[in-house]
Amino acid sequence: MHRNPNLQDELSELDKKYFLHPTSPIQQQQEHGPAFIFTRGDGIYLYDLSGKKMIDGMSSLWNVNIGHGREELGKVAKEQMSTLAFSSNFATFSNEPAIRLAKKLADISPGDLQSTFFTSGGSEANDTAYKLARHYWILKGQPNRKKIISRTKSYHGVAIGSTSATGLKPFRDFTNSLAPDFLHVNHHSSNSLRELIEKEGPDTIAAFITEPVQGAGGVHIAPHNYFKEVKELCEEYDILFITDEVITGFGRTGTYFGIEHDNIMPDMMCFAKGVTSGYAQLGGVMLSKKIHKVFSDMSTGTLLHGYTYSGHPMACAVALKNIDIIESERLIENAKRMGKELLDGLKIIQQVYPIIGKVKGKGLMGAIEFHNKNTEITLAPLIVNEAAKRGLICRSVVFDGQDTVVLAPPLVISKEELDHLLNILDDSIKAIIKQ
Repeated sequence: MHRNPNLQDELSELDKKYFLHPTSPIQQQQEHGPAFIFTRGDGIYLYDLSGKKMIDGMSSLWNVNIGHGREELGKVAKEQMSTLAFSSNFATFSNEPAIRLAKKLADISPGDLQSTFFTSGGSEANDTAYKLARHYWILKGQPNRKKIISRTKSYHGVAIGSTSATGLKPFRDFTNSLAPDFLHVNHHSSNSLRELIEKEGPDTIAAFITEPVQGAGGVHIAPHNYFKEVKELCEEYDILFITDEVITGFGRTGTYFGIEHDNIMPDMMCFAKGVTSGYAQLGGVMLSKKIHKVFSDMSTGTLLHGYTYSGHPMACAVALKNIDIIESERLIENAKRMGKELLDGLKIIQQVYPIIGKVKGKGLMGAIEFHNKNTEITLAPLIVNEAAKRGLICRSVVFDGQDTVVLAPPLVISKEELDHLLNILDDSIKAIIKQ
């Protein structure tokens, strides 16, 4: 169905003038307007104003786990908004959806993670984790423990703390003053972590934070035993281990949470995105029983950290229904099964094109790395543009000299839909290499 071209032109001009887009090239927007104006979603597909149908090969921002157009979530949101749309959770006020969700998260999370501090999204969750980790050490009488160590090629968000923790240098270079006491260590070497801890002094370090699979940095999967070695180091030096599950949580990697692949019990866990599949803004940090006990036993004043929308009733109600769908439709199992199909499909493509250096994946996170001798041209952005013309949304990663195409389709994807996705990707690579 084709829409009114006058509406397309009108909205495009309004967009250019009034809408400053997140993580977007401003000049491109000003010259060409928005790349798509989406109007509808259904399963793995998005439809734009002109009626063009696109496979959402990134689950939008790694987050639409249960797919688009799920009316059940709209119904739950409407019911909750009709009864209690919002109430404060400051001063120990509470609401039933937040309480029920906190209990559910304790039931499904790894290790002995017990209590949840709710936020509006992943960047806030990460900033909260750093503040709570530092506050934990203040309560323990070790206020010098304030440094946060993260990995190169990591992505933790865009608030000032989470920007400072992010291991991708261009994100840090965007601003001209970062938060102090953030350190970065080689993303694949536990020996580098030990060296950094010894150099800085263990008694100055509050926490180590890591994604179980690095997402925005290019789908990097840690070497065998890396997390086991890192967790042992954290225990040896009494450093908190924080896992950032903002992308990898709620089934994305074929387990409920990404760190479960390594049988690691984190001290804290950040989450967002898949908790509501993007249908409402929600994130949070979970604390282990040990940390929660220190907070409960030793904190005598007010916990002076909180967001207006911490424990938002409607968002929490949507999250509960979203988790129910993930479980009842066995989407974690589907992510594992389709993840194997995705990786197998990428390996078949790899055999056709010698310019592909490596393919990798875990669950429904996959990537193709190009080894292009012509360093003047990065192939990944060209392939992403070509794929978009052919009806597939994917993403390129070119940070730190990388040339990578990444994929993360919704967890509801079928074998037939996945084959279609892989065919478009193959055709797009072929077209660009021919050029």
